Amino acid sequence: MDKFGFGMMRLPQLDENDPTKVDIEQVKEMVDVYIANGGKYFDTAYPYHNGVSELVLKEAVVDRYPREDIIVATKLPIFSVSKPEDMEKYFNEQLEKCGVEYFDYYLIHNINEMTHHAVYDFDSFDFVRQKKAEGKIKNIGFSFHDKSEALVEALEAFPDCDFVQLQINYLDWTSSSIESQKCYEIATEYNKPVIVMEPVKGGALANLPEVAEKIFKDYDANSENVSWALRFCNDLDNVFMILNGVSSLEQMESSINIFKDIKPLNEEEYNLINKARDIINDLTPIKCTECNYCIEHCPVHIPISKYFSTYNAYHINKIQKGDMINSAVAYLVLAETEGNGAANECIECHACEKYCPQHLEISELLKDVDKELNRC
Repeated sequence: MDKFGFGMMRLPQLDENDPTKVDIEQVKEMVDVYIANGGKYFDTAYPYHNGVSELVLKEAVVDRYPREDIIVATKLPIFSVSKPEDMEKYFNEQLEKCGVEYFDYYLIHNINEMTHHAVYDFDSFDFVRQKKAEGKIKNIGFSFHDKSEALVEALEAFPDCDFVQLQINYLDWTSSSIESQKCYEIATEYNKPVIVMEPVKGGALANLPEVAEKIFKDYDANSENVSWALRFCNDLDNVFMILNGVSSLEQMESSINIFKDIKPLNEEEYNLINKARDIINDLTPIKCTECNYCIEHCPVHIPISKYFSTYNAYHINKIQKGDMINSAVAYLVLAETEGNGAANECIECHACEKYCPQHLEISELLKDVDKELNRC
């Protein structure tokens, strides 16, 4: 359980179409079970659940447990910073929202090409250093979604950071767009401990295509898909925390059971993961994690991740079952219920793409979705 961090990005909701409507009572149950089994680390951020996640952390965790018994991590929303003094404003607001006097871990959120100007020109590194010197942060670092060369640049500019947070999972390990393996190796070379985010890739590695799942079930009929993903990350020596964004009490209990008895992968199991990775990549053309950062910045309010999920399901069903109709119907129903948020209503402003951690060409992919599913 030492490495299991409670990611508060995908909390249970009372209304699936409104991320601010968090099921706080279920979250409290999840927190109680997590802490009762030795969990301590809670990871949130300013934009999660449209700004509500930090408030949920306060109500479900901080207000109910001794401060010294929990570890609180949140992130400076650098993508919203338009002038240097904004950093102080956001930081103070976050202290209040989380109900704490200090943060155990505080990250500059999502260093990438889009945030480069604010990160470097506003000297966000020095800002968090100052807060650490004031005793308001214990450990300073950053989360990262970019190429490995940009990670080197950040580590050279921020040599005194205490850790880095990277997207790592067995699907992205060899990805040319995410470069998980390269980034992990660079962080290790710079002697920076790693926190893993997206170990299950937004749930994609929990809900596998049948043919990929069969590979694991043929080897161990009792194994869970999630366990393979978490074991892969747990085997990395320089990883000290794995953030699992559980969305229900059932998922929390399952994750606890996995971490309590987590075992290293053997050579045969690594080979099975490599086979499953190839199959998943072939069957899912859009590598979306459903973080929904894109939707927040879409002027047309297109439910982008829902369309991408439907499109991926279409490809899986077409190849595995020859069934294309169900996904096409689901697409048409979704387009009808979302009104002006249909996929073909994209105005190609590209605003969403700046915020996509997966570097997806969203406007072009929406064209593919509409073209493919509208013709069925």
